[in-house]
Parts: sequence; structure tokens; C-alpha cells
Amino acid sequence: MVVKEDVLNRKGARKASDIPNDVLILLNQGKIESVNLTEWQAVQHIVLVKNVLPSLGLEDKLEFILTEIEKQKVETGMKAIRLIGSLLDTVLMDEIDTKKEELIKICSHHVSDSVRCWAAFMNKNNDYSLEEKLLYIRPFAADHHFGVREIAWMSIREDLAANIKNSVDLLTEWAKSGDENIRRFSLESIRPRGVWTKHIEILKEEPQIALPILTVLKSDSSKYVQDSVGNWLNDASKTQPEWVINLCDEWQRESPTKATERIVKKAQRTIVKG
Repeated sequence: MVVKEDVLNRKGARKASDIPNDVLILLNQGKIESVNLTEWQAVQHIVLVKNVLPSLGLEDKLEFILTEIEKQKVETGMKAIRLIGSLLDTVLMDEIDTKKEELIKICSHHVSDSVRCWAAFMNKNNDYSLEEKLLYIRPFAADHHFGVREIAWMSIREDLAANIKNSVDLLTEWAKSGDENIRRFSLESIRPRGVWTKHIEILKEEPQIALPILTVLKSDSSKYVQDSVGNWLNDASKTQPEWVINLCDEWQRESPTKATERIVKKAQRTIVKG
């Protein structure tokens, strides 16, 4: 099927009610990506499941998955993605390793960003080390789509929070990546307060634990990364304001760049009003 150029190049509606019907149909068929948050949230995942699973050769698993989705009463957004990814992971446990790997690969590279989001919650194995889990999630953290990148850190945040010092050691290497998406993930995934997720209490009280990552990124050239650093420190400022002020002062002395200045301003927005 060839998708029209005007559909592929659309800007995206501001309200769900303004999404053209043909666009919504294609989103729910898994034929196109969402282009903004409005579209991303409008995807009916129960419809998407019905359209995508047969193409994966999982028709026999469809009834089980649909029943569970209906039981949980979630059809859109983050909860639906987490649930479907988990359900797919469960049904793939019955498959031989080679088929499971192939199906995960198909989902991980699917044209639909929503299907790639499902894949970020697949391949869960309690026997995997944190390093192995991060290795799996790295392609999603580097995905070109904003939604997949957000789901990437959400899918592994609990694992990272469970052993934060080990996580910081591993993520410090990610902070040195040439890919701004990977650098951003190194910090966004362990924000003390985060968005749509549980807080990491130890980082609220001891933000200095993340200094190895913060130091690497204190003058990052990417505004995408700068925003993450600033937001991270703003989170920390709500419980440890003096620590954040002192760190910002230190950075301004050691690294008097526009990038650092931008980070510092964002970091102290809760502390310094106006």
C-alpha cells in the first residue's frame, strides 16, 4: 500500500477530534507513524492489535490478548502500550527462540511507532543483567520517533532505580555517545521525579550520585540534552536546593559557555523566580 505524500508530510492535528479519519485509520492499521502527541495518544491499541497480530502470524494469540486488554479496560496511551508489550512477551514465551527473536525484530523495526513502543516492553527476562537489559533497549532510546524514545526509558526505569549506583556507572558511558538521543536517555531515564512515573527517592535525597553523568553533560551542544540536564537538576532542587545552587555556581565558573548557562537557568527555575 502506498501512502499519499500529503499524509506522510502532515503536521498533525492539535485536537484529537481534528485528526482526519483517513489518518486515524492508517494509524490504527499500523501503516504510518504518529507525528505529534495528539496522534500518539489517539491510537486505539486494541484496533492496532487486531490489525498487526495476524501479520505477525499470531492469529491464534489474538483472542487471549484482546480478552486481557478488555479486562484491563485500557485502549490508548502508556498503559495500553505497557500491557500489550507485556502480553506479547508472555505469548512469545511459547515460541522457539529463533521465532521469538524474529518476531521481536519485526516489532522493533515496524513502521508504526506504536508497535515499536510495544517492542520496548517485550523481551523481559528476570535472569538478564542490567547491562543486557540496557543493550536491548538502546535501539529504542536512539529511535527517530519521540514517542518510542520516551517509552524506552519508561520501560527500564524500574530496573535502573533498583540499583541506581550500578545504573549510573553504565549510563555514564551512554552520556559520552555521539548520538544526542542516547546522551539524553542517560539522564532522562533516571530523573529524580520523572514524568508519568514513580520518583526515585534516593536521587531526590542524594542527587550527587548522578554527578558522573551530569558532569559529562554540563555543557552539551544539544538543546535536547541541555533540557534534560536542566530538568534533572530542577527535580533535584525541590529537595536539595543548596546542592543544586552550589553545583550551578561551580559549573558557571568552570564552564562559562552558552550551553552551561542555558542549563543552569533551567535548573534553577524553581529556586530563582523571575
